[in-house]
Amino acid sequence: MAEESEDKPKVCFVVMGFGKKTDFESGRTFDLDKTYRNIIKPAVEDAGLKCIRADEIVHSGIIDFPMYEQLLTADLVIADLSTSNKNALYELGVRHALRPYTTLVIAEDSIQVFPFDLSHVIVRKYHHLGEDIGYDEVMRFREVITTAIKTILATQTPQDDSPVYAFLKGLKPPAREMAESASKGKGDTKGGADDKSKEEIFPPPSGSALVNEIQVPPTPSEPETYSSFMQKVEEAEANGQFKTAKTLLAKVRAMLKAAAPDRPEDPTLIQRYARATYKSKDPDPITACLEAMEILKDLKPETSNDTETLGLWGAIHKYAWNETLKKEYLDQAIRAYSRGFYIRNDYYNGINYAFLLNVRAGHFKDKAEAIADFVEARRVREEVLTICEPLLKKDDLSRADKYWVRATMAEAYVGLGEKQKANDMLKEADTFEPLPWMKESTQKQLAALKMFLANSPLPQALKDS
Repeated sequence: MAEESEDKPKVCFVVMGFGKKTDFESGRTFDLDKTYRNIIKPAVEDAGLKCIRADEIVHSGIIDFPMYEQLLTADLVIADLSTSNKNALYELGVRHALRPYTTLVIAEDSIQVFPFDLSHVIVRKYHHLGEDIGYDEVMRFREVITTAIKTILATQTPQDDSPVYAFLKGLKPPAREMAESASKGKGDTKGGADDKSKEEIFPPPSGSALVNEIQVPPTPSEPETYSSFMQKVEEAEANGQFKTAKTLLAKVRAMLKAAAPDRPEDPTLIQRYARATYKSKDPDPITACLEAMEILKDLKPETSNDTETLGLWGAIHKYAWNETLKKEYLDQAIRAYSRGFYIRNDYYNGINYAFLLNVRAGHFKDKAEAIADFVEARRVREEVLTICEPLLKKDDLSRADKYWVRATMAEAYVGLGEKQKANDMLKEADTFEPLPWMKESTQKQLAALKMFLANSPLPQALKDS
C-alpha cells in the first residue's frame, strides 16, 4: 500500500476567502485571489507540495465533505485570516482540533488585534495593496512561506502549533476508520475475527501512504470548478462581456446551491451577479436593472451597512434613472449613496451622492428643495476632499486606487468651482495610467456634472437670497 503512493506529492490545503473581501477594521478591500495566485500557491509549489484551495476541488456530493477531508488529512494547512474571515477562522479551529502540528497561519497586516484565542499562535503577516500586491512584497513573502513549510516538514518531531494540543498535554488526535476497497477481492468483511476492512489512521508530519490515498481523486483536465468558472468570469468582465459573465455566475450559483442547499450564499457572489446582470443590458437596460434589484434584495440594501452593497444598489438605481427619468429611482440611488458615504466615510459613495444631488436639483422645480440639494452637494464634496487628501500620501495603494482618489478629488473641485485645481488633479491622475474605461467613466461624469452646474439657476438664486 505504501509503495503505491510513494510518488504522490504531499498536499497543502489553503483556508481563506475567495475574491474581493472588505476588511471592516480598516475599511479596505482586498483581492484575496491575488494573494493565493501570486504568493501562496507559488510558495507551496516551490516547497514541493501540491496546493489546493476549496474552490479548486471538484466534488459531486456535499461541498463541505472535501473541506473537512482536507482539514483532517492534508500534510499542511495554510490559513489566511485576512479581513477576519469568519469561515477561515472556523476552519482553522477545526484544523487545530484535528491536528497538533503542520498548520501555518498568515494574515494581511491590516489586522491589528486578533481574537484572544489566537494570541498563542504565530501569525506571519504580509502587506496587500488592495487590488494588487507589490512585486517586492510578493517575492519576500513567498520566501517566508516556502522556508516555513520546508522547516516544518523537515522536522521529525515538530512542535505543536495547535493551542489545543499545546495546552491539553497527552491529548490524542482523533482516529479515522477507512473501508478497504471491495474491488481488492477480500470478500464479505462484515464481522468476524479476520475483519481487516478498517484501519485506524492519523498521518505523521511527513505524510503517509494512507493519507495520500484519501486525497480528492484526480479530475479530468480543465475541470469545471468554482475557480475555473470565476477565472472565466474575470476574463469576460475585463472584455466588457457582461452577458457572458452573468451566464457563468448563474452556473456558479446553481452549482453551489445544489451542493449545499442550506448554506447561506456568499454576499460577494450575489453582488457580482447583480453587477453583471445590470451591466449586461439583457434583454434591455431597464429589465436588466429591475432583475439586478431583485437579486440584490437578498442583501437587504435598504438597511445594509456594507458599502459595496450600498454602492451597487445606488449604481443600479442611477442607471435605471438614466433610462426612465423616474424620480423614485433617483431618490433611491441618493439614499443608497448617502448611507454608504456616512457609514464609513467612503469617498466613492460620497462623490456619487454629491453628483446625484446636483442632478436632482437640476431636474425638479421646487426651489427650496433644489437649493437644499445644491448646498448639501457642496458640503459633501468638501468632506470627500478631506477624506481623500490623506490618501494622496499613501504609497501602499494600488495604481487603480491612486487614480480613483485623484479623479474623485478632481470631480469634487469641479463641483466646487475650482477649475484649476480640478485640471491639476486630473493631470496627476493620468500619470497612473488608468485603463481606458476608467478615464471614460471619469470624463463622462465630469461632462454631465458641468452641464448640470452650467444650467442650474441655483448659484444666482443663492446670491439673490
